[in-house]
Amino acid sequence: MLSVQNLCLERHFEPVFEPLTFALGKGELMLVTGANGSGKTTLIRMLAGLVQPTTGTIERAHGVMHFVGHNSAVKAELTVRENLRFATRINGSDRPIDDALHSLALEGCADQSGGTLSAGQRKRTALARLVLVEAELWLLDEPYTNLDARGIEAVDALLNRHLSAGGACVMATHGAHRPLTDNAPWQMKALELGVRSLAA
Repeated sequence: MLSVQNLCLERHFEPVFEPLTFALGKGELMLVTGANGSGKTTLIRMLAGLVQPTTGTIERAHGVMHFVGHNSAVKAELTVRENLRFATRINGSDRPIDDALHSLALEGCADQSGGTLSAGQRKRTALARLVLVEAELWLLDEPYTNLDARGIEAVDALLNRHLSAGGACVMATHGAHRPLTDNAPWQMKALELGVRSLAA
């Protein structure tokens, strides 16, 4: 589903991280960890095609991928429900919006405008788009940031459902929480980046 060969990015003639080679198949999670400045966000953005590598190649299987980064991209003038409806339209999805609201525990703020949401509610709204888009590969940058215990539990459940159905995910995190793997039918791989620059 995803194959990376000798991937590297240089800034000011210095590598952000050592050249990376790895592969990710169906039902696999790649957990990317490392200190601030080790290149986690840079790697996720490279995999999403938003940053061009200096060397190396990225091969993705044919199919849709979905990227959720630090910027929640929640429109302030729209309600949570309208933000999700907009996501279905631009992605050609007919999945029920109520399913996304329920999956991320957003029912209580569904008709609240994006500009009045807390940081955690904005994060959950961004993650709710994963329910609406039929993407085999998820690229998640710090998905647990700003979430309370209920939000973390919702993300874990969503991730487990995606991976158990044969999806794949690359997740960057520096927090203490890790996806729950007990009795999970999917596999988690680990990639720890070392500090080489001020990349996030």
